[in-house]
Parts: sequence; C-alpha cells; structure tokens
Amino acid sequence: MKLEGLNSAVKLAGLVPGEIVTVIAAQWHGNDAVELTYKTNAGALAQQVVFRKDEDSLSLAHAGARPFDAAASDFKLVAEAQRIKLAGLFDPMLAVATSDVQPLPHQIRAVYGELLPRTPLRFLLADDPGAGKTIMAGLYIKELLLRDDVKQCLIVAPGGLVEQWQDELFFKFGLRFDILTNQLIDSNVNLNVLETNPLLIARMDQLSRNEDLRAQLAETEWDLIIVDEAHRMGAHYFGGKLEKTKRFQLGELLGSVTRHLLLMTATPHSGKEEDFQLFLTLLDKDRFEGKNKNTTDTSGIMRRMVKEDLLTFEGKKLFPERIAETVPYELTALEHELYEQVTDYVRTGMNRAQKLLDGKRRNTVGFALTVLQRRLASSPEAIYKSLVRRSERLERKRTEIQNGTYRDQTPTIDLDEIDDDELSAEEIETVEEELLDAATAAQTVEEFSAELLDLAALVRLAKKVRDAGTDKKWTELSTILQDHALTTDANGWPRKFIIFTEHRDTLDYLRTRISTLIGKPDAVRAIHGGVRRAERRLITEEFTKNRDCQILIATDAAGEGLNLQAAHLMVNYDLPWNPNRIEQRFGRIHRIGQEEVCRLWNLVASNTREGEVFTRLLEKLDQMRQTYGGKVFDVLGEAFNETPLRTLLMEAIQYGELPETKAKMHQVVDASIGDGLLELLEERALASEHLAEADLQALRAAMDEARARRLQPHYIELAFKAAFTRLGGRIAKREQGRYEISNVPAHIRASKHGPIATKYDRVTFDLSHVQPNDLPRADLLAPGHPLHDAVMDEAIRQFGRTLNSGTILVSATVEEPQLLVGVIEEVADATGDSVARRFGYAYVNSAGTVSPAGPAPYLDCVAAPDTPAVKGAIQLPWLADAEGQATSWIISHQLPDYLAEIQPRRSAELAKARTLVTKRLQGERDRLLLDAAIAAEKEQHSERPRESSDSLNRKAVELDVRLRARLELLDQQALMSTKPPHILTAALVLPIAMVEAEVPATVPMHAKETKEVERRGVDLVMARERELGRNPVEQAFNNKGFDILSTDAKGDTYRIEVKARLDGATDFFVTHNEVMTGKNAVPRYRLALVKVDLRGAQHDEVRYLDDPFATTDLGDFDATGIRGDWAKQWGKGMLPF
Repeated sequence: MKLEGLNSAVKLAGLVPGEIVTVIAAQWHGNDAVELTYKTNAGALAQQVVFRKDEDSLSLAHAGARPFDAAASDFKLVAEAQRIKLAGLFDPMLAVATSDVQPLPHQIRAVYGELLPRTPLRFLLADDPGAGKTIMAGLYIKELLLRDDVKQCLIVAPGGLVEQWQDELFFKFGLRFDILTNQLIDSNVNLNVLETNPLLIARMDQLSRNEDLRAQLAETEWDLIIVDEAHRMGAHYFGGKLEKTKRFQLGELLGSVTRHLLLMTATPHSGKEEDFQLFLTLLDKDRFEGKNKNTTDTSGIMRRMVKEDLLTFEGKKLFPERIAETVPYELTALEHELYEQVTDYVRTGMNRAQKLLDGKRRNTVGFALTVLQRRLASSPEAIYKSLVRRSERLERKRTEIQNGTYRDQTPTIDLDEIDDDELSAEEIETVEEELLDAATAAQTVEEFSAELLDLAALVRLAKKVRDAGTDKKWTELSTILQDHALTTDANGWPRKFIIFTEHRDTLDYLRTRISTLIGKPDAVRAIHGGVRRAERRLITEEFTKNRDCQILIATDAAGEGLNLQAAHLMVNYDLPWNPNRIEQRFGRIHRIGQEEVCRLWNLVASNTREGEVFTRLLEKLDQMRQTYGGKVFDVLGEAFNETPLRTLLMEAIQYGELPETKAKMHQVVDASIGDGLLELLEERALASEHLAEADLQALRAAMDEARARRLQPHYIELAFKAAFTRLGGRIAKREQGRYEISNVPAHIRASKHGPIATKYDRVTFDLSHVQPNDLPRADLLAPGHPLHDAVMDEAIRQFGRTLNSGTILVSATVEEPQLLVGVIEEVADATGDSVARRFGYAYVNSAGTVSPAGPAPYLDCVAAPDTPAVKGAIQLPWLADAEGQATSWIISHQLPDYLAEIQPRRSAELAKARTLVTKRLQGERDRLLLDAAIAAEKEQHSERPRESSDSLNRKAVELDVRLRARLELLDQQALMSTKPPHILTAALVLPIAMVEAEVPATVPMHAKETKEVERRGVDLVMARERELGRNPVEQAFNNKGFDILSTDAKGDTYRIEVKARLDGATDFFVTHNEVMTGKNAVPRYRLALVKVDLRGAQHDEVRYLDDPFATTDLGDFDATGIRGDWAKQWGKGMLPF
C-alpha cells in the first residue's frame, strides 16, 4: 500500500510480524518517510519510521482483520495453553488446586481476603503458633507467581527454620527455593548472589551481620519479601533515644527494596506499646512515626487470630484442649550427693571464669558449665558420660600444654543466639557437645591438674549412682508408660507417646530402658540432631503410619519442622531452659489435624535449685490454665522478656540457697507468669479477629466455586498431554492416575523454566496420586512445574499464530453467527501499577452486543465443515468491525462495573491510611516544633538543651516534606481507571442449524430438546431442591457447566446439571465443559435426569446421579462432550438427595 494511505485508525498488516496494528498517528518527514505511532494487539504503544521501499510489505487489514483459517484443533490447543498461562486471572484459587495442602477457613481468608487484594502489600500476619502461617505464605507466593505478579521472591527466617521453609515450599507447593549458603555465595564470585537467584531463602542474622551481603541486598529489587519470626527485628527506646538493632536496620532495608512485604510472627507485641509501634514502622514509617504509648489502630495492616478460636469449615473448634501436669520427684540420697557436688563444681568454675576471663570466653565457659548442670538433671547416664568425655578432653589439653603444641580452638558462643532461637536445635546440640568437653577457665598445667582431680572424684561418684540403678526420674516415667488407661485406646491399641529429652546420652539410655520395659524394641524410635533430614522424615512417617510404632524419643531437633499429631501424649523428660521450646514441643502434637485432648507431663526434681524454679513456674502456669485454658502456652515464651528464664536458672544454681535470691526468683516467676501472662493474653484478645458463621458460609461457597471452576487436574491434564505429544514428547500410562514420560524433546528442555529432566519415571496431574499407598513419589504437573510451563510456552510459541488468525467453529448453544473473543480487562492507578486484572471469553453478535461465553466455550464446539455456507459466513459484513464494536461495548457497559467492584475497598483503605498518616505526622511535627521552641528559649538563656532548636526545626520540616510526598502518592493510588480491553484472540462460531447436514451424526451435538422440555426439567428440579430444604438459583444460559446453584442451610453449594428428555428418548448429550464441571464439583454435584411426560408436568419424573463422570475420559480436544445412554443412566439414578 502507498505511504499516503497511512492515516489514523487504519488497521495495518506487515508492520509487526504476525500482528495487525492500529495506526494512532502518522507524521511525514520529507516525501519518502513517515513516523508511525501505533497500538499493538497487546495494547502497547510503539513507534516506527517506514520508507517508500517498505510499501510492498504493508497492507490494509480487511474483514475483521482475521482470516479465520486456522485448524480448529490447533486453535483449541493454543487457546487452552493461553488460558492456562493466564490461569491466575481466571481460576480464583489456582494455588489451592495445585498445592498439596487442605487449607482451612482462616488460611483462605488470610490469603484471598487480606493479602492478595492489597497491592502493593505491607502486612503483618500475626496468627498464633500452629495456625499454619507457612501454608498461608506458600499459597500467597504461589498465587502471585502463577499470576505473573512475582518473579523474584526472598524469604528471611531464623537460621533454625530455613531448611524447614525449603522443605515445606517444595513438598507442599512444588516451589524450588535455594538457601543462601556460603557455598552458594562462593559459586557466584564476582556476581551479586542475591540477583542471580530469584527464589531465595536467607538466614536473618546472615544478612543483618554481613556488611557485604547488606550492600548487595541494597542493589537488588524484589517483587516479594517474606520475613518469618519478624518480631526479632525489633527496635527499642532507651530514655528518649531510639536504638536500632542490626536486625531492625535489615528490616528497613528489606522494605526499601521490595514491592510486597509480608512480616510473620506469632508474638508481635512484647508488652511495650512504643516498641510495637516502632516495629510497625517497618511496614509504614509515616503511619507509626514517633514514640507513642497509646494503643494504635492496626486495621488493614495486621491480622491476628488466636489458636483456640480457630474453626473448621463445619464450624467446629480446630484445636483440642491442652492439659499439662507437673510430676515432681525427689532425688535419692546418693543422687542428691552427686547433684550437690556437680553443682559445686559448676559454681566454682563459673566464679573463676567471671574473675579471670574476658566477656566472650567467660560466656563460653559459663554456657558449657550450664550444659553440664542440665546433663546432671537429665539422667545418671548423661552426667556420667559427660564427665568422662570432659575429663578425657581436658587431659589431652593438659598434655598439649606440656608438649608446647596447645592451640586454643574452643569456639565462643553468643547466648543471645541461643535465647533468640537463631541457631537450630541441631546446631545447638553440636555446639553443646563441642563446648561441654572443652571450655574451661583453667589456663596452666597446674590449674588443669587441679580441675582433673575434681573431675576424677565426680566421675567415680557418677559411676556409683549409675551402677546403683535407682533412677527416681526413670521410675516416674515408667509409671506413666505402664498406666494401662493412658497407654491404650478404647479398642485396646497402644497409644503413641513422644518423650522429649535435651541430650543424646539420655535418649540412648531411655531407648534401651523403654524397649526392655515394653518388650518390643521395634516399637521405639528416636530422632536427634545427628539424624539426617531424609531419615528424620522416614522415622516420622513410620511413627505416624505404623500402629505398632508406639514411642518416639526425641531431642529438640524433632521439635523443628515435624508434625507429630499422630500422638497426643507427651512427656518432657528434660525441661528446656528456653520457654519458647516448651510451646514448640507441645506444638508438635497440638497441631491442625489433632482430634484428641493433648496431655503433657513435666518431670521435675523438686529438691534441686533449678527444680524449685521450674516447680514454681509450672504451678503458676497451671493456675493460669484453670482460667484461660491452653492459651497460656502460646504466650509462655513472651512472658520472660524482662528476665530470661536461662538467667533465672543460672542465678538459682549459683546463689539459690540465699533467701534473697529465692525471694527474687519467686517474684520474677510470679510477675512473669502471673501479671505478665495476663497482660499478654488481654492484649491478644483485643487484637484478635474471629470467624463468624456468616464468614464460614461465605468461605465455603467461595471454596465450592473455586473447586467447580478449577483447571487442575482435568483441564490441565488434557491440555498438557495434547501439547506435549504434538511437540514430540512421549507420555504413557503407568499406575492409576499416573504416567511415565520417556522422552522430553531438547527444544522443551532448553526453555527458561529449567531444570527439566530428559525423562520422568512418574508424573501425575492429580494431588491424590502424588504418593498413594506408599508408591514412589510422582511429580505433580501443574502450573509452576518447569516441565508444564515449558510445554505451554512452547505450544504458544509454535502455534500462537492461530490465535491471531482465528478459526471457525460450530456450536449447539448459539442460534446465530457470533464472534467469540478472549479478553483481558485491567484496572490500574495513576502510578501505573496494576490494581486488578481478569480474563474471560465473550460472544459478540451482529449488533455489537457482548455477552459472557463461559470459561472455555471452544471446547464445546466442533470444527466447521468446508462448505459454501461456512465460506460465506467469513464475508458477513458486521465481522469487519466486530472487534472494535466489542471493545466499545466492553468499555461503555462492562468496565465501569468492574471499576465499581474494585474501587470501594481500595479507596476505603487509602482514605484510612491518609487519615492516620496525616494525624501521626502532623502530631509528631507539632511536638518537634514545641520542643524546638523550648530549646530556643533555653539557648537564649545560655542553657544547653538535649537537642538544638535548629536540629528539631529541621526534623519538623523533614516530616512536612514526607507528609506532602506521601499524600501525593496516596492521591495517585486513589486515582483508579480502567485500561482499554485487550482482545487476545477471536473465532467465528456458527449455529449447528447452518451446517447440520454436514456435521457427522456421531458427533454428540444433535440431541437437543425444545425450550419447553428444558423449561419443565429445570422447574421440576428447582421444586425438588426446595423440598430438600435447599435454596436453588437458576443460572444464566451462558453459565457453562451447570444449570442450578443450590445452597443448603450450612452454606454448602451444590451444582446441578439438568438433562430433560421426552419419555422414550434413547440418549442425551453432556458438553465438554459440563463434564469437567461435574468432575471438579464432586461431591457437591448432581446430574439431574428429567423424564418429561406427554400427559403433563404433574407426571414428570426426576432422578439424580452424584458422580456420573468418574470414569469418563474425554481423550482430546476433538471431543465436544459425551453422548449418554438414557435408559442405563436412568437405572443408576436415585430420588433427589
């Protein structure tokens, strides 16, 4: 075409390969060049200069700009691949359907009601321990990845939890995250390791303490950062001065380099309101600026739900009751003698360390000696072996000093790391072993010799105690284990016990004694820090699934990341010195899925110094439990914020016989467990949210809707198998619901989604077939799996042109020719950020009116035959501008409603943020101005204020600037508008009446009754549903998949497809999408067969089938549905239920 024809609104072919573009403007440069501004199919604006020599390659696009010449099978294949790639815009809970989790109401509400609607996200998820915050985070991450909203995600967690995060994200969500290790850092030398690994998990203190990593972090940009145990990023006011910890500074840095920030902790509030608000500045500095002791409004930025208030979808309590019982016992005279002598050795060592050593060495020796004290309390076996090993190690040290070869390589310990759980239980076990044997205040040969003499005496006494065999602690445990009423259930089967100990020696000792006691060595299993993760999972599986495996003995290594709710009875053989560990241990059995009352026995030697502290603590705890129930365990770790329990116990060991020390200990315990717990419980009650019955009904309905519309497994399986075989791959059936992939072509493996294997022994599309009946685990092929995503991408790359070309289809549900279009609609704000997007199909008729077409209407259609009538349909005059008319209709009729749906919630949140930010920043500014005036007056009288008036005035001005900038941003975010709709593809759909003679009789499309017969069928089913006490609502004609949505009194929704036939009919037809909906919506699905009697409606009959398509295999995209045998299915049917 001539350059002179390039005018505004012209549709042009040949400028962009495979696309029709719309010219927006044309500007001439001389006589032989035109600068074009045009809009692409994707709605993007672009510019290009064209010259005279380009005229032959350009052409005017005619007849609706699409030739409709693509093969129908190709069109269906690539349209499904495209729909699956956009699944996050269509499937409302895609992450739920593609993850190995069964989410609960509070988790669904958190992810789909709180997190996803907020963009960009700044949120604190503060549900109780055991509420499944990791599951919520996993669903949120996966949903954003599937919606293409997140490509780079960083998770920051305490060191002890990073491997648990990696396991959970992989095994439950199929997400492959790398852990930031020294090895990974070394392998990325000269590169920013945080940029080269888009899905990464990092240890909190690894980032907070390493300046190089912090510098690299500052140079990165993330889509989403999640911080677990985020309360550790606290800051504090000392006097009037703000003290920022390194972790808090890390939190500020993380917030500055990410679009979405999610903080997670079960303990957000330490009891100090000003510190809590400081912590919240990590989410919104403007809203929580300055020191304020008044309770703050956290709505819209924080969600908190208390464990005991959580419910199932049926409205039942999610967690059972918890009961803890103290089992006090007294040491025998011989045991007590050993206790006193070892305690004296520990106290002497601590006192010498305090006098002679520097801070770090002093802490290390003190820690080693407390470990020895805890071994003393653990078992005769543990203290004996510990003393022997320590003697041997110190003997070697003394020899090395004498030989002149001694090098002090004893590691140092940071007690804060242990109290803050920064080290995993496994790492703590390793450190304890290393330090216990080596750390000493002795420095000369003489000092070593003196200490070895003391140790030799202790070893002899410990051996005497061990050999005596009168272990009072073991006696108490064996009494519990032999209580028949406790150890067997109503059917006489052995109940499962978990026994926690602090030390490996005690674990081995108990394993031997318990095996002998019950006479079944195989019934006892053990987990400690030396057990590898894979073996740990196997032992857990054995304990959970094998009825004969009765007792699990574990150190705290089992307390991290293992769910052991197969048991509900637990013994703390050793009590931990960190109160958080008590809740963590109890949390192993008091978890989602536990149905029995959980019981805990705490064994305490009452006639010891530390035993006295524990006895007092447990007594107070039990008193509080009488009033507040199991909630007291959830806040136990927070209760000792002022004076750590470890400090209290060390003071008891060193000075426990002094009356003033005893009085102080009782005072601290009483204050912490009494008033402290009360304050924490009241604060939690004020801040927590509840799920009402109406909320549960709405969530149940949303879950039913998502289940019926889900793409996984049925749509995904059909699309993957079709695309994969078309691309040259080989997939064959294996066990039920599972397949083997014997070859993945190289061009698929070369995709950006790697790593992709050359073959897969087992894959499945259904979560229930991932690992059934102890079979080897199969890969779940779903959106997010590298092979699945690579196949969908490659299908679109190879056959994507068919979406532009379009095809011609035949349908039994349209009565006149229609243009079928796939449309993306989007709402954005004035910053350019997308607020909401959705994708769907719609029909456009000859008048340009648009109507919804259901999720995948092309699957219910057949390819149009090659006839004159079909060829003539392409030339229908209204087709030329049908897409333009559709765009106009959507803009004028549909987008305003979409904007009205999205706008209110976001506007309300922004208005609230505006009010709170303004109030806070103006209040702080006014306070600074007042302080500046007072400081200026002091300066005039030659007094020196704490801060100069100039400094205070400057800060006030900075707050004013910040306020203006934030209000401008809020204005932009509040200004929402719709983008023009983007039409991805189109197909011409003809009614079957136009070509009925040419469509083969075998195609299940001709069996269609009159409107009157269909009406009578729907009316009868509606009447029967009301008789059943349900509330039926007839669905719009274009709601593909079912005819009636019926809701029962509990809020459960049933999808009913009605097939009405005149009495004597031999068959009926169910479309492709109706079959898929039936498969998805089970068990709340009904296929209603209505026999319409010629004598009148009063003689009509109806029968229901609840899972009619369980064995139906549609095969491929050529199947538009199935033809059913009326008599056979009627015989299987039942009266409405």
